[in-house]
Amino acid sequence: MTDIDNRPDDELGPIDYLVVEFPAGQTRLTGDAAAELVALAESNTIRVLDLMVVHKDEDGSIDVDEFDDIDDVGELAQIEATLAEVLAEQDLIDIAAAMEPGSAAAVLVWENTWAAPFALAVRRAGAQLVASGRIPTQALIASMTNASMTNEGA
Repeated sequence: MTDIDNRPDDELGPIDYLVVEFPAGQTRLTGDAAAELVALAESNTIRVLDLMVVHKDEDGSIDVDEFDDIDDVGELAQIEATLAEVLAEQDLIDIAAAMEPGSAAAVLVWENTWAAPFALAVRRAGAQLVASGRIPTQALIASMTNASMTNEGA
């Protein structure tokens, strides 16, 4: 375990999640994706808090594989010690509602440990987070492309 595993809760960095839906027949984080996730965790850029696979049957029913239930996790076994299992049953039901019938999805929850010192400094200054969000990569690229084309025409 590293020092980040022993920090008080008020010293945590921002927490994020993502859901990655797999094509039919592919239900595992392997290869480059697994290697990148492990590298991020090993460098203390992130701390993986939860990792599950949700299966949505054709009839809409769901089945969940928790990390410790998954056979042969390969190099992802290195992150097992950091798991806090933060996802609740309702979270998984909500995630499954967005999935296609017959599909599977990996659900990843992580702490942005790289941002923890900044977040702690902000809290100590009496400030609080009032909004957070993501800009889709495709939207940013489109915006930059449009701005570039506008500047070329000027």
